[in-house]
Amino acid sequence: MLLRRSLFLLTLSIAGISGAPVIPGLHHDHPLNEKQTGLVLTRELHCASCHDELDAGQIKSAPDLREVGSRLNRSYLQQFIANPHAVHPGTTMPDMLAGQSDEERKNISESIAHYLSSLKSDQAGPTKGAKALPNGHELYHKIGCVACHSPKDENGKDEAPTGVISLSHLNGKYQAGALGDFLFDPLKARPAGRMPDMHLSKDEAATLAKYLAGQAKAPTSDQLNPQMVAAGKTNFDKFNCVSCHQVDDAPPKKAIALANFDKGCLSPEPKNSPNYQLDKGQIEAIQAALEKPAAPVAPADQVKLRLTQLNCIACHVRDDFGGVAPHLDVHFNSSEEALGNDARIPPPLTLIGAKLRPEWLNKVLYDGESVRPYMHTRMPQYGEESLAGLSELFAKVDHIKPVDLPEPDRESKPQMRNGAHLLLGDKGLNCISCHNFNGKESPGMKGLDLMTTFQRLQPGWFYDFMQNPAKHRPGIIMPSYWPGGKAVQPDILEGDTHRQLQALWRNFSLGRSARDPSGLRTSNTPLAVTDKTRTYRGRSRVAGYRGIAVGFPGGMNYAFNAQNGALSSIWKGQFVTANWRSQGAGDFNPAERAIQLAQDVGFMKLANDEEKWPLRPTATKENPVNADPLYPRNRGYQFKGYSFDESGTPTFSYQCHEVAIEDKTTSPENHLHRTLSFSTEKETTLYFRALTGKIKKISDTVYQSEKLEITLPSGTILLRENEVLLKISVPSGNSTITIDYHLLP
Repeated sequence: MLLRRSLFLLTLSIAGISGAPVIPGLHHDHPLNEKQTGLVLTRELHCASCHDELDAGQIKSAPDLREVGSRLNRSYLQQFIANPHAVHPGTTMPDMLAGQSDEERKNISESIAHYLSSLKSDQAGPTKGAKALPNGHELYHKIGCVACHSPKDENGKDEAPTGVISLSHLNGKYQAGALGDFLFDPLKARPAGRMPDMHLSKDEAATLAKYLAGQAKAPTSDQLNPQMVAAGKTNFDKFNCVSCHQVDDAPPKKAIALANFDKGCLSPEPKNSPNYQLDKGQIEAIQAALEKPAAPVAPADQVKLRLTQLNCIACHVRDDFGGVAPHLDVHFNSSEEALGNDARIPPPLTLIGAKLRPEWLNKVLYDGESVRPYMHTRMPQYGEESLAGLSELFAKVDHIKPVDLPEPDRESKPQMRNGAHLLLGDKGLNCISCHNFNGKESPGMKGLDLMTTFQRLQPGWFYDFMQNPAKHRPGIIMPSYWPGGKAVQPDILEGDTHRQLQALWRNFSLGRSARDPSGLRTSNTPLAVTDKTRTYRGRSRVAGYRGIAVGFPGGMNYAFNAQNGALSSIWKGQFVTANWRSQGAGDFNPAERAIQLAQDVGFMKLANDEEKWPLRPTATKENPVNADPLYPRNRGYQFKGYSFDESGTPTFSYQCHEVAIEDKTTSPENHLHRTLSFSTEKETTLYFRALTGKIKKISDTVYQSEKLEITLPSGTILLRENEVLLKISVPSGNSTITIDYHLLP
């Protein structure tokens, strides 16, 4: 197996040199045989787009071209269509004009470039106004870009140019600002997720764009030729481009029968077929995959295929394959170096389906949920198209002996809780010397917060891991406190290993109500606002797990729940108290009595004016695990980050389904003024939940609760039982509304 794998890697390394299409996962330590390699190639080259009889499972879709005229320069489009492999070495885009004369190639590519340049959008780009900072080189190598792209030297030259996605074509490809827009939200144009969402802020996206492509020039001012546009549309249809690319009003794709496996695209030199510039090894692998009718792929092999396709194996180990390549190791770093490799190298995926609760695994995959703020490499978000069914596959393949760790009965509960309290603190196992606890900093190393354990892990994996951490994480610095199943603390809970682990597990289920262990630093620090707006993020009772507090120099303050997209609390006076003086993920709470607003999703698409507002799930002692962890995403909400203006005032960016929302609140004249800006391709209707509780109508646009008055824009306002909804008709393009919040005496 090792020899076969080495031969494939050598073959595909030669492919990277020759200009053949590059599939990054096939250049890492993958576990696939020749037939499986061919299957990955047929999926990544989207062969099933033309050949209906091929396996279309997890096929990589091509870029969405419906707004390409607002992104790419026409000169680049013409050159790329005329000769894709020369312009972008390693591209999976075939040369569709193989067999055409040079003159025909020029005319056809120019006409299609005119047609594609006509496909534009009037929407402003999301990174308009963002600041490109000078640390592009550092950011590029810090967050994980080098998993798929080459590291670069100080002069921007590729240090490892083979087997990676080349970026040499970027200079001249994008219009001004468009590369930053793409990096900020790559899944919009490329829903296949091979360029994933790296959770960049707008400034980070602009910074990377400038680093990778320099200062983009404005597109040429010459007008589009209507005759060329029409000819280009004809050629776009003629060459069956719509089989792979999405455009509006496109005709149905033309299915092409799969004939000889050594002709057409698989010919060494295709003449009248798409030319992918496949090398000999790639052709043979695809032929092996096509030789016999495809048998159902076993779930374990499906996992291997999916992890290779998405190149997860560039960062993660699973079983005996994958992991960070030696030449890339230097680029994986952490702010907590004392925690060892586990603080800088992404965790293994071995038994991941038995390790993580399904709901948490989905949060990691779909929402980029993270519990390791010290790890610089970011978990990419690949999008629903690429991830569909992956968590279910893990659950089907990965198994570990189940363990029952029930809630103790009433009589033994005090003893069990005291036992856990002792074990965690400095008079027991001293777990808090290396781990944060319930949002509070460890006095030593700042390792993973222990109180995420219950909501993340399955009990069987937890039970096995605690008795032998090195079995699951070789090289981990965490010692074994139950070696061979025997407790090293014989005086706590009578040294009973099972009871000690049960006590810890149930203690982790208590969430914020759990007692702080002995030795944990718990002092609160008041944070003050000076002459600029101040922002602090962390967990809070008024804003949830992803709370963000904003304080203004005039004394007005508010909290924003980024988990659900809601302005959740308002108060006047002193800002907040926090667990430590930083921008980290500690607890914060208002320093004054605050007005609590709803923390459910702020925007929704309702079926009608009577449909009930979907409320967020709440944890209780009886049900401490979130019953609907994907609540915001399933309601169309996705947080995209935030940026600051010169005064330090943040603008929050998020989406409600296809509508992009910019949410900025300022504080003029002793109140809050909230500006909501919408951007969408097609007109739609959104509902905004403006106020909840006992509500009094003052006028058509002014409503009061007990301590707050809110002024809404004119429009359709629905006063329902204990809530006010604003029905917003959002036009295509860009639009804005404003809302004012006044505290009542």
